[in-house]
Amino acid sequence: MTLDQLDDDIVALACEYNRTSPFEVYRRAKELLSIAQSMLERTQVPRQRERGYLAAGQSAAVLSAICFDLGSLPAAVSLSRTAALYGQVIEHGPLQAYAHGALAFLSFWGGRPAEAVRLVRTAQRFGGLGDTAMTRLFVIEGRAHGHMGDHPAAGRAVRNALEQSTGSRDELHDDIGGEFGFPSDRVAMSNATTYLLLRDADGAEEAAEQALQLLGTKPEDQRPLLISTQAYVDLARARLLRGELDGVQAALEPAFDVPTEWRGAGTLERMAAVRAGLCHADFRAATEAIELGERIEDFTAAASAQRLAGTPPLAIEP
Repeated sequence: MTLDQLDDDIVALACEYNRTSPFEVYRRAKELLSIAQSMLERTQVPRQRERGYLAAGQSAAVLSAICFDLGSLPAAVSLSRTAALYGQVIEHGPLQAYAHGALAFLSFWGGRPAEAVRLVRTAQRFGGLGDTAMTRLFVIEGRAHGHMGDHPAAGRAVRNALEQSTGSRDELHDDIGGEFGFPSDRVAMSNATTYLLLRDADGAEEAAEQALQLLGTKPEDQRPLLISTQAYVDLARARLLRGELDGVQAALEPAFDVPTEWRGAGTLERMAAVRAGLCHADFRAATEAIELGERIEDFTAAASAQRLAGTPPLAIEP
């Protein structure tokens, strides 16, 4: 019964991830991981241990994701490795693939895109993966190639992500879903970032607008703020590439209204990229650019207290 409750709590947390305060997700995921690890110490029954390892791996994976959102790359890497290890112990393909995909994502954020590609290729070889799992891995691969400036490889990965349609599912990415899932709005948002890395303003704008359109079809209380905010900022970055300051400001207005606790690491680094772009010689003397840059600095300063203590900034550019 305790294992059943633990399973239910993990599923609930994964599904409520985007509608729960990040620090509350952090607290609950940390608690669930501790419970799962404690259970593993108290039983030698094979079936119970298998379920315990799976619960511990899933909890570690959620905790890794929220540590990233709160700005702690080292903690996120350590926890994804833990999730991968638990998945290896019980030979659970989807959990191993999810964890290796997370490690790939964290690798290019840490400035190691070639390692990210290697980790994605490893993840794609695990058994039992459904379309959602493969879509997620191709999206991550595309971002890694984008960081390396490899236009053909990034384009292939983006196309592969959009063409997954075998109808296969798996118990983690599909049956649980939530933070383990990868819906079409998240695919579009991430592809927008890939296009930005390739300095393809048109592709980035189209993908960001598609993400926002898809998010707009969901009930307001089910729209993930972390994803929608990143899409708005990427839309602004695409317009900045074309020198459209009015469009940049219009795209950023919804992001400026996001509460401080929802300004995750991905959003802050995207905002930093906009701030850097506004310092370009083409905009430096423009009053609108100066005022917008100051608003971005205020936005970032207000969010700084919402990050885990003692964590260095991440890097969205290679």
